[in-house]
Amino acid sequence: MSEKFKVANIRSIHFLTITIIDWVDLLTRPEYKHIIIESLEYCRKDKSLRIYAFVIMTSHIHLIASSDEPFSLPETIRDFKKFTSKRLIEKLIELPESRKVWILKKFSFAADRIERGVNYKVWKDGFHPVELDSNKLIDEKLDYIHNNPVKEEIVKFPEQYLYSSALNYSGGKGIIDVELLI
Repeated sequence: MSEKFKVANIRSIHFLTITIIDWVDLLTRPEYKHIIIESLEYCRKDKSLRIYAFVIMTSHIHLIASSDEPFSLPETIRDFKKFTSKRLIEKLIELPESRKVWILKKFSFAADRIERGVNYKVWKDGFHPVELDSNKLIDEKLDYIHNNPVKEEIVKFPEQYLYSSALNYSGGKGIIDVELLI
């Protein structure tokens, strides 16, 4: 794996991208997004994850985050992905999802290609960390995260999208408490 996308300083603030296998649009229903929200909240409260910004898109999640002792950012993200994988598969099986068979086959095929003893692989390996070591880079990534739903024409204005921290940054109360960077 490239050194460019490894966490060198486990306590610094990073921009992260957590992506579903083959960019499958799984996170289309509120039930799936709420699994992500609940898990991020758990990691924030119980695993020392500091969330500064986020957006949940249909096939990926962007975060600006760091982690405090005793947990490292890679450990926390690993646990987040492991837990949400199981919960997302359970919810996918439970709901009347029209693409259920196709999605499960994709995730099963991805799991067959690794040797970890899992039936389904939901998330791509890694989380593409980029250390944010300047205000310019922080501003750039905040703008990118909050305008992602606008770019995808989900909403007209960033703060209208429920599953991001844009509302927090515009003075409101978002779905997750975040630590503002500006």
